[in-house]
Amino acid sequence: MANYDLIVIGAGPAGYVAAIKAAQLGKKVACVEKERGGGTCNNWGCIPTKALLKNAELFHTMKHRAAEFGFKIEGLSYDWPAIIKRSRVVSDKGAAGVDYLFKKNKIDSIKGEASLDKAGEVRVKSADGKEETHTAAKILIGTGCVSRPLPGLEFNGKTVIGSKEALALPAQPKSIVIIGAGAIGVEFAYFFNAFGTKVTIVEMLPNLLPVEDTEVSQALEKSFAKQGITSLLGHKTTKTEVSDSGVKITVADAAGAEKTIEADMVLVAIGIQPLLPAGALKFELVKGYLKTSDRYETSVKGVFAAGDIIGPPWLAHVASFEAVQAVEGMFEPKFKPKKVTIFPGCTYCQPQVASVGLTERAAKEAGKKFKIGKFPFMASGKARAIGESEGFVKLIVGEPHGEILGAHIIGSEATEMIAELGLAITLEATIDEIEATIHAHPTLGEGVKEAAEVAAGHAIHV
Repeated sequence: MANYDLIVIGAGPAGYVAAIKAAQLGKKVACVEKERGGGTCNNWGCIPTKALLKNAELFHTMKHRAAEFGFKIEGLSYDWPAIIKRSRVVSDKGAAGVDYLFKKNKIDSIKGEASLDKAGEVRVKSADGKEETHTAAKILIGTGCVSRPLPGLEFNGKTVIGSKEALALPAQPKSIVIIGAGAIGVEFAYFFNAFGTKVTIVEMLPNLLPVEDTEVSQALEKSFAKQGITSLLGHKTTKTEVSDSGVKITVADAAGAEKTIEADMVLVAIGIQPLLPAGALKFELVKGYLKTSDRYETSVKGVFAAGDIIGPPWLAHVASFEAVQAVEGMFEPKFKPKKVTIFPGCTYCQPQVASVGLTERAAKEAGKKFKIGKFPFMASGKARAIGESEGFVKLIVGEPHGEILGAHIIGSEATEMIAELGLAITLEATIDEIEATIHAHPTLGEGVKEAAEVAAGHAIHV
């Protein structure tokens, strides 16, 4: 038994960041994790999926566009187990990195499952069944979320899978149905399709990536169709049949017309659900998630929470931001924690999708007065030079002052470009200031400046 200033439960993007931040403030800190450092993001989410998507992008380019770049490739093939192994190695290195940071910052790493029976105490059960209790002045919960099953279609790890199983399939499926067209569903659709798996996406709402700007979603739908991905939008699942050899998924459109899709497996990507801490301690919840105050404190005094466990947006970078705010707030009385307002959303299929701020439809619903600045990548010299002229930059610009209300990018490296626009919104920059900022030529980032010029009525290249 040990006494700490802070015990963090969970070593994901909220947990490990909170632990390090507290240690940097001179606090005695422990972090309890039942698996390994990095959480879902590093081990079964953000990082390994990006490794797989890079493999997919390279293979797709070599198979379908080699001649365009002047290459002749004969006998092109791939090693599926090696592809999966590379992503796991990337994940391993990330977990080792968290362990290193814990040692560097003198954080006690406690392996086991944490339970909360009363404030100020954390009971930890290790893999061998032994239990120990540690005390702390403050506790931060960062247990995150897990995949949400579709009612009547429970995960079996073989023919009905979630994102975790999809990351480490021992063999490539010949066909797959993906239920849900959010970021997870869309990224896996691109990955499997790139290697020749027949992919069918089923989505209840009318667009892929429903939270994104409608024009961006429609552009992605067209791109996916060209790539050979079938998207059944505005369809709901009405019946499922599961066997050891595959699945039959029956879906219906808005008019009730049904069709049945047979596939080797189904990936359920309809969302996530909170992983609440075990134990007798009871918390006030909001829609199943831990309710927190302006200082990230739960309904139990001295127990705080950050990351996915406190609700949307369910993003690693948001979780880390919240963790820092929570820790500084709990140990610095004069510090006023910030809640998340402006944050980027990114999807790493090809073409990539990234956004920050309001969509065009949200701006209309809010009654905002605005104009649009849109620049197509086909007008970008850099985009044409690298063979990535698909997509556009779209700015939602407030009137009459020219502030950025929202920004949306679909195209190559969109996820790398969005940070500039997040900074612009944070600093309340106007399109005049973006236009007056010299952007290097030739770069894809010039598209941001060009879109600002379009909005200002000063377009030169379109």
